Amino acid sequence: MHAQLEQKIKSKSAKIAVMGLGYVGLPLAVEFAQCGFVVFGIDNDKDRVEKVKKGIPYILDIPIERINKLVRAKALNPTSNYSKLSEADVIIICVPTPLKRKTQPNINYIKSAVKKIKAHLKRGQLVVLESTTYPGTTDEVVLPILESTGLKCGRDFYLVFSPERIDPGNEKYPLNKIPKVVGGITKESAQVFKLLYECIIEKVVIVSSPRAAETVKLLENTFRLVNIGLVNEIAMMCRKMGLDVWEIIDAAKTKPFGFMPFYPGPGVGGHCIPKDPLYLYWKAKLHGFKSRFIKLASDLNSAMPAYVVSRLNDIIPLRGANILVMGAAYKKDVKDLRKSPALEIIELLKKNHANVHYSDPLIPYLKFPEFSLKETTITEDILASMDCVIIAADHSSVDYNFVLKHAKKIFDTRNIYKGVSSEKIERL
Repeated sequence: MHAQLEQKIKSKSAKIAVMGLGYVGLPLAVEFAQCGFVVFGIDNDKDRVEKVKKGIPYILDIPIERINKLVRAKALNPTSNYSKLSEADVIIICVPTPLKRKTQPNINYIKSAVKKIKAHLKRGQLVVLESTTYPGTTDEVVLPILESTGLKCGRDFYLVFSPERIDPGNEKYPLNKIPKVVGGITKESAQVFKLLYECIIEKVVIVSSPRAAETVKLLENTFRLVNIGLVNEIAMMCRKMGLDVWEIIDAAKTKPFGFMPFYPGPGVGGHCIPKDPLYLYWKAKLHGFKSRFIKLASDLNSAMPAYVVSRLNDIIPLRGANILVMGAAYKKDVKDLRKSPALEIIELLKKNHANVHYSDPLIPYLKFPEFSLKETTITEDILASMDCVIIAADHSSVDYNFVLKHAKKIFDTRNIYKGVSSEKIERL
């Protein structure tokens, strides 16, 4: 069985099914298809499947021409038909893992995906879980479901956990340049994974177990959460002390060792950093350990949108004010609204009876529970009519000199006007 799957991988005759065509699954499916494998991209969202088929972009990192070419060649086959799992030699799970409450993991998407795999599991398949989750998910949840078929891992199929490390919008580190960590239920599982993923990724690092690999991902994002929380607190501290936090960071990062720069902002967004450390926090609590750093950093970062609004209220009275929020996405140059702090800022401004507008070249409209907004095109007249402009995400395509020239007041949460001296500019 082991030799047969290895031979299929080496000859690229192995068929791959990627479950979930989001920010992780679609780039992965494209890479394997580009490499010469036949790939089934499976997603419940039929609209998303149709967009891939028709070449309608929803993830900006992948050139749509590249996707169209692979679809036309039938190397990439988007579908909502889960029976395709029975044709696959490799099944990769890339589904969301949200939170049920503030700190409780929700792995229902993983369970649903694994149950679908169970219905089509056959001898010789490799199953890969890439969805970020708490330590123990692979061996405590996924493995028992799959082995309830009567097939046994190591004897009949292979199972590994390998955390996704995709960073949307990062041109320096595309998928193939980021080392891949993997932990297998068996050593053979990890070795088969390594053979496959080395077809598209430069380096694969094997760790001792799926639990170790699951914790690696959570450590990476906890490191970022804690350090962003620290620098956000430093920013607030510097404000009280009359210091420029951006100057402090720039000077500190001249030290060639012992310091890594992190930057303050209006809050933490995206699918990973606001959520993943809380998976670790939750699991640690089950073992009788309370992680104070994770909880403190999470609470501090979650409070940043409210801090931004309170600072803005110090600049101008919010009631009846015309406010333009520039950048709705959670970070620079991505078409991604997941956990975006800009959305919370907009809602808080609305609650404070401000007239809120937003501008984002990547996001044409926003829908909230109680209201909707259409994107406002930046013009000289629009900027002149605003009492204040908040820069929440610093997209590269925006002409910030034009904004500075015509805006009355700017609250810069991203330091886009670094080195610019103007009475119009208020910095975080």
